[in-house]
Amino acid sequence: MSINFKPRLEGKVCIVTGAGMHDNLIGTGMATAVSLAREGAKVLVADISEENAEKTAQQIRDEKIGHAEIYLGDATRTEDSEAMVAASLKYFGGLDVLVNNLGYGGPSGINLKRSKGISEIDEQEWTDAFDMNLNSAMLASRYAIPVMAKAGGGSIINVSSCDGISSADHYGAPYSVSKGALHMLTRGTAAWHGREGIRANCIAPGHLHSAFTEHFKPEHRERRKQIVPLGTEGTPWDVAMAAVFLASDESRWISGVILPVDGGLFAAQPMLANDFNQGENP
Repeated sequence: MSINFKPRLEGKVCIVTGAGMHDNLIGTGMATAVSLAREGAKVLVADISEENAEKTAQQIRDEKIGHAEIYLGDATRTEDSEAMVAASLKYFGGLDVLVNNLGYGGPSGINLKRSKGISEIDEQEWTDAFDMNLNSAMLASRYAIPVMAKAGGGSIINVSSCDGISSADHYGAPYSVSKGALHMLTRGTAAWHGREGIRANCIAPGHLHSAFTEHFKPEHRERRKQIVPLGTEGTPWDVAMAAVFLASDESRWISGVILPVDGGLFAAQPMLANDFNQGENP
């Protein structure tokens, strides 16, 4: 007897922000959009770059999976966020899943050379980080929630960082603090809109190697691997599969959770990193 398994997201409509493929490198947005589509979802690939958005949409079309349309706009602008949700209704007739994936770490990613503790904060960088990491998620959620609620509910997935849980070695206060605030936005959304059938959860990636970290030096990447109990780097696909689970009905009773996808990073005390490297047991 053959068993036909139904795709986990068949019929669901999803928006993924920052889903374009930048410089032909795979990031969490692109991986998430493709993974959702592979499970049968209709995906609105949202990005500020038409070239990048089309690369992701074409990947979905080439695989003949799900369905993809693109939306071009600036997620930090109120009118663009409202239009993005309207585009989901126009193309697909609804909205079930919103993945707020955008991330900002400074002009060239997270600067590992220049200290940015509280006493050295650049006000413009602080503003830019909060606009991209926090306000974009707030605006998208603001317009998505009424649509989801009218249809009986939905899933909002915010993509944060391990740096929003514990202060990072790069002293990137604007990045870390704005990502930490995203955790509170997630919990608030879950608490205040649960009765409308809306779940909100947050993925906090650990030491991934992706388009976002392509500029990291090999020795820094090696250090990041060595302090993780599993001894490896994560990939954008690890985050994407967590998003698939949180988007699916399998997680129907999970809401308000900050989910580290980190290879066990927060399971170990910092002192254990030396033991991992030396192969010793304490």
